[in-house]
Amino acid sequence: MTAPITIYTLEKVSSDLPALTELLIDVVNDGASIGFLPELSYTEAATYWQSVCNEQTLLFVAKQQNQIAGTIQLHLIAKANGLHRVEIAKLMVSPAFRRRGIARLLMEHAEQVAFDLGKTLIVLDSREGDPSNFLYQSLGYTEVGKIPMYAKSGDGQFDATVIYYKVITQ
Repeated sequence: MTAPITIYTLEKVSSDLPALTELLIDVVNDGASIGFLPELSYTEAATYWQSVCNEQTLLFVAKQQNQIAGTIQLHLIAKANGLHRVEIAKLMVSPAFRRRGIARLLMEHAEQVAFDLGKTLIVLDSREGDPSNFLYQSLGYTEVGKIPMYAKSGDGQFDATVIYYKVITQ
């Protein structure tokens, strides 16, 4: 029997900082395109996490077996003409916890919170060719287009990013 996965909102990272830092280092070193390049230092990763929780960013954490298995962020838009939309960012699942449906659960949770907040549009982007593109498409996200040479990878190559959106209603 598989241990249950619990998803909750993290309002402060202090007690979970070491685990979050290790998660970020692990996914970046495994090739994730989330704004950092390998070999990400512990200090850089910890500094990043200390800046995440604020009024415009909701951080959701998935735990399994009392360990942080993944995270996702919901960025709230503060501009008057964008109060109806949110952006999903930094979906991460630890390499040790992959293939268990955690990314899908995190996405569904973020979508539900967005809906509960009265948001009607979600936008996100993903590196072209990453497995996450299949997840977003399976969840009903629509591809808008691609921006070439958007992000540099650990191997020094520049990769395109794919922009997606989803109108949420229930």
